[in-house]
Amino acid sequence: MAHHPSTPSTSSHSLFGGPAGSANPPPLPPSHFITSSASQAPTPVSTVSTVSSSNTFVMPNTPMKSRAMMDGYRPKVTRTLGQRPACLVNASVTYCGNNQIYAFGGFDQYTDEVYNHVLKLDLVSHQWSLVDNYGDIPGVRMGHTATLYQGDKLLVFGGENEHRNYLSDLIVFDLKTAHWTQPHVTGPIPKGRARHAAVLHEDKLFIVGGITGHESYVSEDICYLDLKTYTWSRSWRFVPRFDHSAYIWGDRVWVFGGLSKDMDKIGDLWWLDLKGSPDFDSSPQIGNISDRHAAGSRSSDSPRPHYSLGAGPPMGGASGFAANIRTAQVNTPSFHLKKPVPMAPGAISALKFVSGGNIPSQGSGIHFHVYSSGTLLDFVTPAATITSKDCSLSALDLVTLRWQKLAEGREIFKSGYRWHYCTINEDGTKAWLLGCPTDPGSDMGPNSFEEYISDIMEIDLRRYGFLGNHLSPEPRTELSRPMSRIRAHEQPSKGLGHDLAKLFNQPPESGSGTDFTITALAGDYADEDMMSSSLVRSGESPMGQNWLAPDAPTSAPIHVHKLILQARWPHFSRLYNAQMAEFHTKKMHIPEPYTVVKSFLYYLYTDSIHADDGVTDLSDVAGLLVMSNIYNIPHLRLLCVNRLSKELDVEHACIIWYCAGMASEEWLRKRAASFCLTHWGRIVRTQGFLRLPRSALVELSQEIDMEGRVIAGEELEYVDNYRGRFDAPGTSRKDSIGSEHTQALPSDVEDSEGMDLA
Repeated sequence: MAHHPSTPSTSSHSLFGGPAGSANPPPLPPSHFITSSASQAPTPVSTVSTVSSSNTFVMPNTPMKSRAMMDGYRPKVTRTLGQRPACLVNASVTYCGNNQIYAFGGFDQYTDEVYNHVLKLDLVSHQWSLVDNYGDIPGVRMGHTATLYQGDKLLVFGGENEHRNYLSDLIVFDLKTAHWTQPHVTGPIPKGRARHAAVLHEDKLFIVGGITGHESYVSEDICYLDLKTYTWSRSWRFVPRFDHSAYIWGDRVWVFGGLSKDMDKIGDLWWLDLKGSPDFDSSPQIGNISDRHAAGSRSSDSPRPHYSLGAGPPMGGASGFAANIRTAQVNTPSFHLKKPVPMAPGAISALKFVSGGNIPSQGSGIHFHVYSSGTLLDFVTPAATITSKDCSLSALDLVTLRWQKLAEGREIFKSGYRWHYCTINEDGTKAWLLGCPTDPGSDMGPNSFEEYISDIMEIDLRRYGFLGNHLSPEPRTELSRPMSRIRAHEQPSKGLGHDLAKLFNQPPESGSGTDFTITALAGDYADEDMMSSSLVRSGESPMGQNWLAPDAPTSAPIHVHKLILQARWPHFSRLYNAQMAEFHTKKMHIPEPYTVVKSFLYYLYTDSIHADDGVTDLSDVAGLLVMSNIYNIPHLRLLCVNRLSKELDVEHACIIWYCAGMASEEWLRKRAASFCLTHWGRIVRTQGFLRLPRSALVELSQEIDMEGRVIAGEELEYVDNYRGRFDAPGTSRKDSIGSEHTQALPSDVEDSEGMDLA
């Protein structure tokens, strides 16, 4: 969770009932990034660019109001009740399971008061309550981390207290008993810090970066606490950051965003390999506090962060102020630091994104970064400088290192709100934004807007195709980078289905044991006859028109095991138990394309639509999405939406759009439609487009706003020259743009003319 520095004022407010909106630093100008170095090998530059693929643009005169824009999923904002926390800045907000969010600590930017309250939000009743807590109650703090461990414990580490002392203690809060304990730790205790990142991996709590030291310099350390022995490892150099996010996935520590030592908002990505290093694989050796000189050192010439608490300068060293009520604070004085910190033993890589319309600029808006299913999510939320129209939800796939924009601001953010915190569940399937309305006419009373963390917005990430952290991602075989090879070469059996998959579609005379045959249509969804046949089967096209399609030929039989179909396919089980015709004939016809049906049956064996399992064509995945809707198989639907959204391309965009409409997947349908219109010149030349039914062609063309125009030739040249968008000095419009180039239309065209690029 990203926090933003705030400057306190002098008005008097309490924890409950005072202003809660945090003052954010002035937005920094967007920066263009270049590739950074890696410790072992250079990392490739990722340049993502979208928009028109030719010198003809489709431009609406008014904001888009098409059905695809208005339909589909939009998160709901709910007003909370009870003791709503006010003015909680740099607190920890953590989803802790059982529909509960816990908030701890933080400070009141209006009174400079720092808290150690524990607050709980029930997501069913939407009720805030103050939690009575017992035991080794920690002292007040802010800028700490609170990490859920084993489902019922919060591990609170570090932060700073009201005297600006940086803390390095670990306190454990038992969610079941509301009891605090401070375990005895050994090893080189890391230097106290605040606004760092903490992440769990294999019973190790990794601590990355933060603000620390006498001069409040930015730490570049990474270390971990072994939670089995409560032993600290030594510290290594990684990346200097604070207010950043961290994630462990694929045996790597990923770090994104945050602020650098120069107070610049950073949009580059760093990762550290953990696998293969004995320092990370084994438990650290037990040491003592005298070993802390190895915990790290850094010159104290880095500039201080541009914020302060209280009137005096920060106090370094052992000050006597307790981090915990019953125990002494552990805070390493700078004169104990004698040895330089070595580089982390694993390979360190970094990537800076040069350009691209889908890459969210870290310099504008309030950003929240969370992770799910091997993907970084960037919520660009409204701020004083940008409206909900300019916000977005974007995703960075950590396999392909490619950004995609999942939703425009108006599709996810309701105007009139400001968001201050973000948290996500352990499954990675839901995220919550906590904030308040900015409208003075709200029902919270006069002059009370922006005073509470009063509202919550729940985002169902599965609606955007996220699998969740407990489901394996589907790696793409076309990627050659070693990081994409997530699957082990040899996997143990996952059950009877995986074992029988080796005998899938082998005739019974071969000894395979197959005892049922299924036939399909001899074609695919890139065939007009197949599409028309699908419309006949559904009774109505996704465009609302009836179709009469010619009979399609039947495919060769597919040999399967009846046991698998009965156990894994509820529709088949119902038919078979009712002793329908299929029961007696041991045959079944599915009026869907052969390759789709074959992929569907193999999914019933393996629970996978991975390319290694035979589903290599996106048109087949699009067909599987239709079947998941017909037979109501949510898991298959989720796999299909996840893969189609990640691999959407020119060749298959029309098929994906078409099948998403048949499957009533409005979000995916809208994304595919927008992709088609953006790359219209190439789309209309694909086989998928040429084979669409006539009604589908009409419907796709109507995705553009009613006032949209096709601008080309002299008119387009005039528009571009007037705005000075594309032409470099000494070049003409024809020289600067060719059919093989992709050009971006800057966002300020919308601002100056009230236009949206379709």
